[in-house]
Amino acid sequence: MKQIDWYFDYVSPFAYLQSRRLQEFHGAAEIRPIPVLFAGLLNAFDGLGPAELPTKRIWTYRICQFNAEQWGIPFRMPPAHPFSPLRLLRLTIALNNDAETIDAIYRFIWADGRDPDTEWPALMKMLAIGDAAERISDDSVKLALKANTDAAIAAGVYGVPTLMIDGEAFWGVDGTDFAKAYLADPSILESDAMTRIDTLPNAADRRRRAGVA
Repeated sequence: MKQIDWYFDYVSPFAYLQSRRLQEFHGAAEIRPIPVLFAGLLNAFDGLGPAELPTKRIWTYRICQFNAEQWGIPFRMPPAHPFSPLRLLRLTIALNNDAETIDAIYRFIWADGRDPDTEWPALMKMLAIGDAAERISDDSVKLALKANTDAAIAAGVYGVPTLMIDGEAFWGVDGTDFAKAYLADPSILESDAMTRIDTLPNAADRRRRAGVA
């Protein structure tokens, strides 16, 4: 059975939606959750998150609400977004990336619409964790999150969620079906059309310095 590395950050509503669809890979692949800091990916690739662009921010929330309703996934925006996911990511690593814990945290934020910052004590009570502060302050946990993020960047992961299969990255919740199709038939990336896409030249660069032809 193939292994899929699933790169995620709790701050992403798209990652939440995909978390509810990971069951579609049951029997075909084993999912290995890898928490990463989305902000670290953005910094590495000089990008902006959807919530950092006013009009894109609203569109992001609307399309997530729409998709959740279409797919029958419970969805309620938390009171404020974006929020800092750092404690959540470190806690997840401290708990060995436990799938049930990941699911519970996601449901708390994105299904129940609760604030992971102001309601941190309530979340810890729900998870039955009494020593969260000690766990997330451990240097090995902090270093592990940084190592996860650095490794993701080195692998070419530029956003969350990303499913990595055989070194091929499938980005976004809308890449879920593409990933499933690849699992069923890896040769779909070897067609003439796909090969042409892989070698398509770049004819313009908006970041080129002014005055350079």
